[in-house]
Amino acid sequence: MSSPSISAVRDDSPMNNSIPAGPRSGGPTRRRSITPAQKLVHLAAYEVAIATNTGGAYLRQQGIYSSQITEWRKLRDAGVLEGKQPGEKIGKLTPEQAEIARLKRKLELTDQRLATTEVALEIMSKMHELLENLSKSSRDEPPQTRQ
Repeated sequence: MSSPSISAVRDDSPMNNSIPAGPRSGGPTRRRSITPAQKLVHLAAYEVAIATNTGGAYLRQQGIYSSQITEWRKLRDAGVLEGKQPGEKIGKLTPEQAEIARLKRKLELTDQRLATTEVALEIMSKMHELLENLSKSSRDEPPQTRQ
């Protein structure tokens, strides 16, 4: 039985420079900045995506974290994003602005629950009318005898 021979290959040529050495081989990249107007657009698009159950896909596609959406919602609800120019500092919310934003979100949820309750009550009243009509009509008809 013969064994394959192993021979050493010497390669002193420089490495191929067409392949980058890593993700930061070209130097550091500038941090992405999102203007207040773009934040409002992202919020609106994300809420549409949530309605169609594609919110996660939208975030991945845009390279946005859910924590950013949460922070932008707070800023939007507090009215901080409205009318800001690109590059203008937004800053953190004051306690009053945070409370206003929290109360606005709570009011919005309460309004949604109220609308749902009103629809349910309307359906229940129609069902009640239908059952009353069926009950009256069954009392008015003579009982049928079996043959």
